[in-house]
Amino acid sequence: MAIGCGGIALGVLLLAAGGLYLLQRAYDGGVRRIAGALPTEQGRPASGRGENWLLIGSDRRADLPSMGARADTIMVVHMSGRGDRVSVIGIPRDSWVPVPGHGTTKINAAFSYGGPRLLIRTVESLTSVRIDHYAALDFNGFVTMTDALGGVDVTVTRQTHDPKHDRTWKAGRQHLNGVAALDFVRQRWNLPAGDLDRMKRQQAFLHALSEKALNTRNPIKIDRFVRAASRSVTVDDSVSSGTLRGLAQRLLGTSLMEYLTAPVGKLGERGGQSVVLLDDDGLRSLFTAVRDDRVGDYVTRNGAANSVDAVR
Repeated sequence: MAIGCGGIALGVLLLAAGGLYLLQRAYDGGVRRIAGALPTEQGRPASGRGENWLLIGSDRRADLPSMGARADTIMVVHMSGRGDRVSVIGIPRDSWVPVPGHGTTKINAAFSYGGPRLLIRTVESLTSVRIDHYAALDFNGFVTMTDALGGVDVTVTRQTHDPKHDRTWKAGRQHLNGVAALDFVRQRWNLPAGDLDRMKRQQAFLHALSEKALNTRNPIKIDRFVRAASRSVTVDDSVSSGTLRGLAQRLLGTSLMEYLTAPVGKLGERGGQSVVLLDDDGLRSLFTAVRDDRVGDYVTRNGAANSVDAVR
């Protein structure tokens, strides 16, 4: 599958990080920070080459992991040490994995059990990749973020009906306003691969949103978008203005954006619930490439990048 090239598309995805700093440093004060998100326990993976963020998306306030809240979307974002490549790797939320202190369960349950810190520990244990920073995006913020830009366009390859939201997506190019965008990224019913297709939809939408934001020249739209983004994002408390500046500079030099999914062995059932069983060998190969900053070699060998130009 083709690699999605998006220049600096992740600039608005990761807390609109580059945009927040480059547009006006004062926006930094509007970003919520959560204390203690990063693990402090011994035995964490050593730092590799490049920089890794754990990005989650949720319909609930992502800085309030209470009342059973779970992470709807989990992505490891690897920025190469050379500064020329960004790899966004989706981990299916129903992946059946060991969660420290809680046995083997769905990976998104880690957020419910212990918030960002336990989720990061779980991801690090699964991948042997050290997470440098954490960012969480409230999906409900998509409405105002998308409307601030006048909507975004995505392409759907086949007509499908979402019974939960009573919305039919026709094959072809779709223009999404805020409410439609939220329905688009939430749907998993009637998609052939369920949550796996849902995750690809989310990657395609985030790519389209980022492209639209970074290509917008209207200062009023830019201001509205960045303000909406800053209200929708939470980061770990080690993310400073200097972190934002460095991230902005790194993203401005990026020439390639690619989207991948953690290798899946098969779908299964555990304890009466549907789960995703990951491919251990494939997972090890992918995240070894992340740790060694050689994701390009992995993609060349496996042809494993997701298309964001057209999705189901």
